Amino acid sequence: MTENEVSATPLVDRTLIIGTRGSELALWQANYIKDRLAEIGVPAELKIIKTQGDIVQHLRLDKLEGKGFFTKELEEELLSGGIDLAVHSHKDLPTAHPEGLMIAAVSSREDPAELLIIHKDCVDFKKRLVLKHNAIVGTSSNRRKAQLLAMRPDLEFDDLRGNVLTRIQKLRDEDYDAIMLAKAGITRIGADLSDFHVEELPPTEIIPAPAQGVLAVQIRESDHSLYKILQKIHDTEVAATIAVEREVLRLFDAGCHAPLGCYCQKNNGKYEVWTSKADEDNEFPDRLFLTAAESEGLAERVAAKYNKSRKLPSQVFITRDVAENSYFHRAMAKHGISVDGRSLIRIFPIINKLDPFILKYVDWIFFSSKNGIENFFKLEPRLSKRTKFAVIGRGSEETLRQYGHAPDFSGEQQGIDMKKIADEFATIAAGKTVLIPRAKDSLETIQKSLHADTKVINLPVYQTRIDTDVSKSNADVLIFTSPSNVEAYFADNLVEPGQQIICIGHSTGQKIEELGLSYTLPYSPDEIGLAEAVFGLDY
Repeated sequence: MTENEVSATPLVDRTLIIGTRGSELALWQANYIKDRLAEIGVPAELKIIKTQGDIVQHLRLDKLEGKGFFTKELEEELLSGGIDLAVHSHKDLPTAHPEGLMIAAVSSREDPAELLIIHKDCVDFKKRLVLKHNAIVGTSSNRRKAQLLAMRPDLEFDDLRGNVLTRIQKLRDEDYDAIMLAKAGITRIGADLSDFHVEELPPTEIIPAPAQGVLAVQIRESDHSLYKILQKIHDTEVAATIAVEREVLRLFDAGCHAPLGCYCQKNNGKYEVWTSKADEDNEFPDRLFLTAAESEGLAERVAAKYNKSRKLPSQVFITRDVAENSYFHRAMAKHGISVDGRSLIRIFPIINKLDPFILKYVDWIFFSSKNGIENFFKLEPRLSKRTKFAVIGRGSEETLRQYGHAPDFSGEQQGIDMKKIADEFATIAAGKTVLIPRAKDSLETIQKSLHADTKVINLPVYQTRIDTDVSKSNADVLIFTSPSNVEAYFADNLVEPGQQIICIGHSTGQKIEELGLSYTLPYSPDEIGLAEAVFGLDY
């Protein structure tokens, strides 16, 4: 037999039957697997099966009995031999498989971000998440509810059931002010959202369900030949990261409707994992960010951090004023951690008027700090409608929204790495005119990364002065928000035994390193990132 004759030999001698639910999204997912099988020469057809979750539409999902509301009937059909394989949204699967069944393959991962889809009459750009005060959000997810309430305690929630298109139509009919759906489902069916305002929330901001955006192909354990065939469409890298997420879910013995989110990615050879967990949907969730060189044991490290007997700090000191209703203050208050917040530097404006001619030809304005935004808008700038805004991250974005503007670029996806943020923005702004309101004598990291054909307008709008008489803090954790605050504090003070340090930004960390001290760097330079860092410290 020749090599060509071998390759032409069919992998199976029959047409496989794929079990699926009948919603538009479920059918898309099943057809996706059918197409992948066709690419390797395996014919398949679909068989639609109704599940308990499809039939019972009047109850909240967390009130239905048992687990696997969208999978049980498919699994029974698989065990009985009525189908050869079942295709599931992996996030819908319980962590314990029925005896005799296994997951033989997983798909590549669709973007696991969440979409907050807002009725245009309910948009408020000055509010976090761009949603009006006391808005009613439709969601059946306790995980989403807990995380949204942590960011916006004023929000109200109503249960939301039905397939993706049904849910969108309910928003169109004004049953809700906004709804939240997984981006993966919207992308897959190509749903039209043009009549809404859509806020995309990355998985590091609203932490998704374990395995969100991934499809699971389930077969009988005894079907060894089919298992071997399915390895040709199996994504091993995705399998490694979602294994961490699913193991976290298993260790907490949490179902897919618990207020638990977990997201793992591999970045520069390291595994990064974010977790959000609450006991109830109206409880402030604890968030955690960990990294590891290997995935093995990572889920166990996550679970250990949530041990209720684990010691936490009693007080944190932060070189920034912190409002009692802020995310960070509420995250600390949940565990009885007091916050001593005080800035050690003073901000002074250095110009009182802007030349309107300069602003006329600006394509981008890049803000690298809250102070830059506040001092720029004090000048009452007259901006062109074509001018776009860029911010360093979530904290700056929130401040910018207070002035009625939404960013067209945010460094949030790059975490706290200023060089990555600068390089990403440099590509977007190539050949354009960029105005950068900044502090006098700032490091100009963004400016140095911009391309040669980019015109840069440096605009010092404020300067800082360091306090000369800073009292020592006995807090368990010292958080420094800028290099200047490090200089101010350590001019007359030393670190006490047992105190731990957290720094916002590499430049702040470098100042700590110059003093021969160690520190923790949060993933994101905002209050969520700081809360994650404090919760992740060991005592």
